[in-house]
Amino acid sequence: MLSNTIRANVIQGWFAVLALVVVGALAFGAQVRLGTGGLLVTLSLVPPLIVFMLWPRAEPLTAGDVLRGTDRRT
Repeated sequence: MLSNTIRANVIQGWFAVLALVVVGALAFGAQVRLGTGGLLVTLSLVPPLIVFMLWPRAEPLTAGDVLRGTDRRT
C-alpha cells in the first residue's frame, strides 16, 4: 500500500490529521494545559520520526551491478 508513496507525503499526512484532531478538540472545548500540551506534542512527533528513520531507501549499486549495467534504483 505504501510502496508507491514517498515518506514526505506520509509525514505530511500525519501532520494534517494531527492538526484536524487539535482543531476538533479545541472546537469541542478541550482545555490543554502546558504539561498536557507538551506531552501531546512529543507524542505527535514520534511517529513521523520513526517513519523517517525506518523508511527503506534506494539500495546502493554494487560493483557487479556497475559492471553488468543493471540499475536497481529505478
